Amino acid sequence: MIQIETKADIQGRVREWKRAGATTALVPTMGALHEGHLALVECAAQEADQVVVSIFVNPTQFGPNEDFDAYPRNVSSDVDMLKAQGLASCVFAPGPSEVYPAWPNRTWVDVEGMDRTLCGASRQGHFRGVVTVVARLLAMVQPDVAVFGMKDAQQFFILRRMTEDMGFATRLVGVPTVREQDGLALSSRNRYLSEEDRYRARALYAAVQSARACILGGERRVDAIERVMRQELEGTRMDYASIVDTSLLMPVNELTSGMEVLAAVAVHFGSARLIDNALVTVP
Repeated sequence: MIQIETKADIQGRVREWKRAGATTALVPTMGALHEGHLALVECAAQEADQVVVSIFVNPTQFGPNEDFDAYPRNVSSDVDMLKAQGLASCVFAPGPSEVYPAWPNRTWVDVEGMDRTLCGASRQGHFRGVVTVVARLLAMVQPDVAVFGMKDAQQFFILRRMTEDMGFATRLVGVPTVREQDGLALSSRNRYLSEEDRYRARALYAAVQSARACILGGERRVDAIERVMRQELEGTRMDYASIVDTSLLMPVNELTSGMEVLAAVAVHFGSARLIDNALVTVP
């Protein structure tokens, strides 16, 4: 496995692969890799001949009071983990000037409307930063496939809309959330949890599973389903517990047969903000 840091070098490497008839998959990450990321790499290796894992802590998706400076960075540890797995062909770890050659940045990519609900309601500008950096990574690497985790389902649906609207040739693949034995979704931010908060964080999975059970059990009133989610999260510092459609990520009032919806929650535990969701097709 090789490590590349410049746009010119990654583009040269991908061109070599394409000339040899090989396809390329990109797994964009911010590092601090865990088993959830390795599941994305495993999926990417099934989808393409060569796998590029990018590691870049993107400053434009952090708000002024968020944890950009404290976000864990250990590229050497991440590289060791990927080497041990043995599926990635290349780690692309560009510096800020490779991704944002002019600073402060003036060129942005927005997906209007879809970035205003769920996490977008309290993290203004977050998805603009995410979409912009992913668009730049796709332009640099030009992969056939890009793989993302469905724990960040809002991000996935926004990025899918962006690639379709912008005409990127890259196909997006979503991988189901990887979880601990008790259901907690794996996250780089789980390391911030105290022992007590780690125990309480199980409520996120319980909330979205309760929503799924309600929908599959025949409940069609969204307010009733959201009330069940909030009851599971009682006693926590909750950001939201909402049901939205997956086409525009807009709230819905009542469910109808065949509709695909996202039951999503976000909760603060100390300095950590955790999210979880369940994707449900209404029977």
